[in-house]
Amino acid sequence: MSTSKPLQLDEFLKQCRRRVDQRLGVALEIEIASATLLEAIRYACLGGGKRIRPVLAYGGALAVGGELAAADNAAAAIELIHSYSLVHDDLPAMDNDDLRRGKPSVHKAFDEATAILVGDALQSMAFQIISADPVTQKNALGANNRLAMVQLLSQAAGATGMVGGQSLDFEAVGLKLNIQQLEQMHSLKTGALIRCAVLLGSLSCESTSDSQMTALAAYADNIGLAFQVQDDILDVVGDTSQLGKPQGSDRDKNKPTYVSVLGLDEAKALANSLSDKAIAALQKFPANADPLRELATFLVSRWH
Repeated sequence: MSTSKPLQLDEFLKQCRRRVDQRLGVALEIEIASATLLEAIRYACLGGGKRIRPVLAYGGALAVGGELAAADNAAAAIELIHSYSLVHDDLPAMDNDDLRRGKPSVHKAFDEATAILVGDALQSMAFQIISADPVTQKNALGANNRLAMVQLLSQAAGATGMVGGQSLDFEAVGLKLNIQQLEQMHSLKTGALIRCAVLLGSLSCESTSDSQMTALAAYADNIGLAFQVQDDILDVVGDTSQLGKPQGSDRDKNKPTYVSVLGLDEAKALANSLSDKAIAALQKFPANADPLRELATFLVSRWH
C-alpha cells in the first residue's frame, strides 16, 4: 500500500484541518467552574487526530457548490462527537485502551470519572455548535437546514447509529460473525458518523437538492465501510507508532473484524471495491466533488 497523496489532496487536508482546529479552539475558549475538566476537554480534542470526519464535511460542502467557511460549524460538531466517542471507548469498562492519538488516553492522563464527564461535555457542545449561527453572517443558514442538521447528528450519534453499533461491537467479542452481521455493526458504529459528516457539510448550503443528498449518502455509506475495512487491515499490518493506538488491539480482544472473517487479501479487495463504488456515486457531480473522490482512494491506502 502507498502512503502518498496527490498534492492537491494533501493541501486540501491541511487546509481543512487548520480550519476545524481553529473553530474548535474558539469553541473551547470558555470558562467553566472546573479547570481540570476544561484541561481534559482540550486534551481530548485538540492537537491530534486525522480529522477525517471534518474533512468529509468540508468536502460535502464543496461538492454542492458551497464554501469551506459554510461548513466550519458542521466540521467542528462532528469532530466533537467523534472525540467524545473515543474518550468513552477507551475506558476500562469498554475497550480499555491506554493510548489514543499517540498519547495517553484521557482516563490515563486524568482519571475515569473525568473521562466520563469529558465525553458528556463534548457531546453537548457538538449540538450547541451545530445549532448556532455561523461565525460570519455571510454564511448564515436557515432554521430548516439547521434543524435538519441537528436531527441528522442526533440520529447518527445515538442508539440508531454510533452508540447502537458500539453496543453490537461490545456484544460481538468472542463471537464469529458473518459478513452481513459485520456490515450491520460497522455501518452503525463507524459508518453512521461518516455518512453524517458528508451530509452535514452538504446541508451547510441552502441550495442542496434531494438528488444531491441521495448521491452523497450513497458515497458516504460506501466510504464509511471502506474506512472500517482499512482500519481492520491496519490492526493486522499497521504499526503502533503510526496508528497512534495499539496495533493488534482488536485481535487481542478477540473482536470479529473484516480480516478475521474474510482474510487479509479479500479484505483489501473489499476496501478497494467499496472505494470504487463511492466514487461512482459521484458521477453526476462536477469537479467540485474531486476532494471527495480523492478521499475515497486515499482512505483505503492510508497507513494510519
